[in-house]
Amino acid sequence: MDAFHLAQINSARLRAPLTDPSMAEFVEGLTLMNQLADRSPGFVWRLEGENGDGTIARPDDPSRIYTLSVWETPEHLRAYAYQSEHLDYLRRRREWFHPNGTEAALVLWWIPAGTIPTMRQGISRLGRLRAGGPTPDAFTFRQMFPAPEPAAR
Repeated sequence: MDAFHLAQINSARLRAPLTDPSMAEFVEGLTLMNQLADRSPGFVWRLEGENGDGTIARPDDPSRIYTLSVWETPEHLRAYAYQSEHLDYLRRRREWFHPNGTEAALVLWWIPAGTIPTMRQGISRLGRLRAGGPTPDAFTFRQMFPAPEPAAR
């Protein structure tokens, strides 16, 4: 087993509340996308939230939602995101979300295998990426950093 897994958080600003009819297809797809993730190779864990749907809104900004998950490798996450049915939903993101412009919406970072990241950690990593660009502590698919070397025993 690898000593590190890849954590990811992504964020999106909703065009309308999740209860709005214009968001119905997105909301219906959440269950399908979560089931797809759960059975995807390399999937480790995802934050489920109150509704179990994986979308978490912060009380201070209910129009912004987050998803947080852990994968064995970047390749596993990339396959789920860009080489599965998830890509169909990703292509439709402009129907449901406001564009991010140049602001990062996704951040990746390495965690010791067996640990679970928190929402606070994920939002902090996203903030680091936005403030300082990619580093080994907060990076993107475009500028990846390798997993840390396991500590000597």
